[in-house]
Formats: sequence, C-alpha cells, structure tokens
Amino acid sequence: MFKLVLYQPEIPPNTGNIIRLCANTGCSLHLVQPLGFALDHARLKRAGLDYHEFASVRVHASWQALKDALGHTRIMAFSTRCTVSHADFSYRQGDALLFGPETRGLPGEILEELPAGRCLRVPMLPGQRSLNLSNAAAVVVYEAWRQQGFAGAGR
Repeated sequence: MFKLVLYQPEIPPNTGNIIRLCANTGCSLHLVQPLGFALDHARLKRAGLDYHEFASVRVHASWQALKDALGHTRIMAFSTRCTVSHADFSYRQGDALLFGPETRGLPGEILEELPAGRCLRVPMLPGQRSLNLSNAAAVVVYEAWRQQGFAGAGR
C-alpha cells in the first residue's frame, strides 16, 4: 500500500483522523518531527478512536531520517503551491504521499528538492486557502488506491 507522510503535524485530531484513515486503507503512517503534540495526547487518541492498534505508525527524527528510511521510494508532495492535480498523477504501490503542517504547509526547500512532476495539489475553488489536512489526505489516498483497483479491499 502507500506510505502517508506528515511533515511536522501540528493538530492532534487531524493526525488521529489520519491514523484511522491508515487503519482502514492499509497505508503506513510516517510522522516527521518535531510534532506539535505528544503521541499520547487525548485529542489524538479520541480522533483515532480504537484504530491505533490497526495502524502502522513510525516517527522519524527529521526530514533526512525519513528519506533515509524510505530509501528509493517515490515521494509526492501535496501543496496549494503546486499546479498539477492529484488526479492527473499515476500512483504506484508503495509511493509516499507527503503533506505539510497545517498552518504553513511544506517548506519551499522540500518542494524544490523533489523531482519535477511530483508536486501535486488537490483542486479547490479560487480564493480558498486550503483543505483540512485529514480531508486532503483522504482525498489523495482514495484516488491513489482507486488507481490500484482498491487492491486488498473487501467487497
């Protein structure tokens, strides 16, 4: 399945929702420190309900530590500063889907570091700032999984 990466997430309920998303889709979750909360935060646990035990969650000390752990995995970044729609990209099993912190998004240095064509956006109406992190992650994960024929899903 896919690797969902949150770079320096700030809001515990968003990460809790994403833990639940990962448990239900088979994605692994990778969190890049520093986190804006403790992993035992009550709101993170409440948002994730009882799905924490069904999700694979890994914490990485830095951006470099994440890249070292992922090796040659393709990384796609999602940002409102990108121009290519997430639906116009061809995903492959094992791809890493990278999202930035809620209040500031991914740093420009990270976006510039990735190969051309791997900076994607979720379309929105003009004049809007951004989607909620957990909503954007769900939209992207389900599009990527749809492209794989929802492999592994019970029907």
